[in-house]
Amino acid sequence: MIVIGAGPAGAAAAIEAARNGVAVTVFDKAPYGRDKVCGDGLTPRAVGALNELHIELEDAHLIDGLRMIAGSKVRQLAWPETSRFPSHGAVWPRRRLDAALIDAATAAGAEVVWSAEATPLLDGDRVIGVEAAGQKWSADLVVVATGAPGMVARLLGADRVVDEPFGLAIRTYATTPRHADRHLEACLTLTDDQGTAVPGYGWMFPAGDGTVNIGVGALSTMKGFKKLNLNKLLETYRETVQESWDLGEYLERPRAWRLPMSTQRRHGPGWVAIGDAAGLVNPMNGEGIDYGLESGMLAVQLFVADPATAPARYDAQISERFDSFLRTGRRFSFLIGHPWILRAGLRVAVGTQATSDITLAVMGNLVDSETPGAAGRVLRIADRALAGADPLLRRTRAVA
Repeated sequence: MIVIGAGPAGAAAAIEAARNGVAVTVFDKAPYGRDKVCGDGLTPRAVGALNELHIELEDAHLIDGLRMIAGSKVRQLAWPETSRFPSHGAVWPRRRLDAALIDAATAAGAEVVWSAEATPLLDGDRVIGVEAAGQKWSADLVVVATGAPGMVARLLGADRVVDEPFGLAIRTYATTPRHADRHLEACLTLTDDQGTAVPGYGWMFPAGDGTVNIGVGALSTMKGFKKLNLNKLLETYRETVQESWDLGEYLERPRAWRLPMSTQRRHGPGWVAIGDAAGLVNPMNGEGIDYGLESGMLAVQLFVADPATAPARYDAQISERFDSFLRTGRRFSFLIGHPWILRAGLRVAVGTQATSDITLAVMGNLVDSETPGAAGRVLRIADRALAGADPLLRRTRAVA
């Protein structure tokens, strides 16, 4: 097996493969210890996946819940106790998280080739291996864990769906005396420097090491998205949290990244795409580490069971588990691209304890096809309702 990409999704696949006796080689175009720009927040779902991989969280700052802010309304909620996920999340800067995961893969027996850009080798429409560092490597399965779509995705026809939403985000770090706060903070009423409502949120993710990860993210469904200045948006948000967090100077230049939320394909003969490369990003929060870990493990488990049918069965199981929720999130993002709908929706989202609990489940990636209770019922109802409204949503979308 070959894995392209040594981030959380690729490392999870490599760990699972090596521990199951599968010979696996991981290629990454960056050197060991590279820093991946990210919000660094881990949902309870992500912590559950890390527990399954036997990754210790001693180096991470544990998080008890989420503080949601919508205008003057503040809801501070604990992560729910469930039979599927632990009742805590974490903040773990990606340089350290990614190192912990790939080190575990190496310890399990995976080979990792750094500073080597791997390109899939094709025999007709079948991927039979990769070319990297001037050599050709063969494999029964190539796992694409390359993050946002790029050269590998284009080669395999796995680019994002052009008409679907995507996100942009920017983050940096600052010192704060509140670095040990045990709640993530999300400001849902985000506005630009002109006071225009932005479908997205600003975040403060305390890292427990003297710093906080401060950032903002926005969806492509807003009017004027193409002209949105992320640096200005971050500065506007910083002004709103400066006093309450007593922020110091930025510790590094703010860095931006793209959040893919769809893909044309996530499997084919001899290959599968996992994590961000498969469009597995929650449109409501931009989070995808947990989906990356889960999809990486699932792809390998199916390969171990039956290599010949693994790609098709992987696609079917990912579809069954996540597609309804992610599809609903993308359609909902068309709605909140309209400022008046966004404002009304936020009043509902945090207006009562019941709706806040559902919002918490959505923001925590705790909702999928297996979710019981009110959050699961709301998802299923919303999926059916928005399916019928989809053509109208697309025709009336805000002009980016």
